Amino acid sequence: MESEPKAEDLHWHLELYRRMYLVRKSEELIQDHYSEDEMKTPVHLYIGQEAVAVGVCDALAADDQVVGTYRSHGVYLAQTDDPEGMFAELYGKVTGPGRGKAGSMHICRPEAGVMMTSAVVGTTIPVAVGLAYSNDLCAPERMVAAFFGDGAIDEGVFWESLNFACLKRLPVLFVCEDNGLAIHTRGEERHGYRDIAEVVASFDCQVVTLDSTDPAEISEATAKAIEAHRADGRPIFLHAKCYRFVEHVGIRNDEDFEHGYRSREEFATWSARDPLPAQRKRLLDRGMSELRVLELEKDVDERLHRCVLAAKAGELPLGEELVRDVFCPGSN
Repeated sequence: MESEPKAEDLHWHLELYRRMYLVRKSEELIQDHYSEDEMKTPVHLYIGQEAVAVGVCDALAADDQVVGTYRSHGVYLAQTDDPEGMFAELYGKVTGPGRGKAGSMHICRPEAGVMMTSAVVGTTIPVAVGLAYSNDLCAPERMVAAFFGDGAIDEGVFWESLNFACLKRLPVLFVCEDNGLAIHTRGEERHGYRDIAEVVASFDCQVVTLDSTDPAEISEATAKAIEAHRADGRPIFLHAKCYRFVEHVGIRNDEDFEHGYRSREEFATWSARDPLPAQRKRLLDRGMSELRVLELEKDVDERLHRCVLAAKAGELPLGEELVRDVFCPGSN
């Protein structure tokens, strides 16, 4: 007979659900408000992939660092728990972490460990390796997690970065969020190999393959890999299968079936594994009361509603603020 789950274990699973719920509901609000044309930044939504960012970031230490992609909201919120700053940035307001000038695809908050995100595929991977090299010299216990889609492994800079990290045995965690697509192009149409994990395994690194929408399972696997890195110094390649539920950008809340690059059957299979209802069910099965879960959801919903109102009412960067931290001031 299984033992009763400990209170702290239930609390942990509830916190994982809260973070995933925060990401999902934030992006659903973006869908609701984007057509008002007050968010001037392009966005790319993360809906369906929440378990990866939440699970990996949960396993990181407080002073670890992450870099992300243009599909940035999941990693940003999982690492920072800062929807206030994120919505201010999306609305281009000075209270955003980039003071309204970074937008969605370049949002960062280094003091909270989000070192950069980028609109250009693959560009954050060598930055993560550079950070890891610096940390290896100055703060060897600090891990850097580089999140990227499977499209980025088609870039030469991924292989150069992986090679250097393995050669120098750097504290870097390569997180390949493999949703099977580079925009509309499937992996089998791009790759001259069958399995990226098998190819990467020929390098001197740990390879962890996950096909899970359970953030606890992802967190535990990540923590185990980091512990192994502490013992032997090898960098980590985490190959996480996932699925985005909406089209490439996401604001249309459309699955894109009419374009023929994915099927309704595939969508149905992944929808049955949607990380949010699956985690909610785990909580209830473990003995968490539905009232407590509903209270949590209500708290998050109300918080996000306040975030949007505050972002709409915030100040735009004007005058000198428009160029602050953008252009280098002249020497004269």
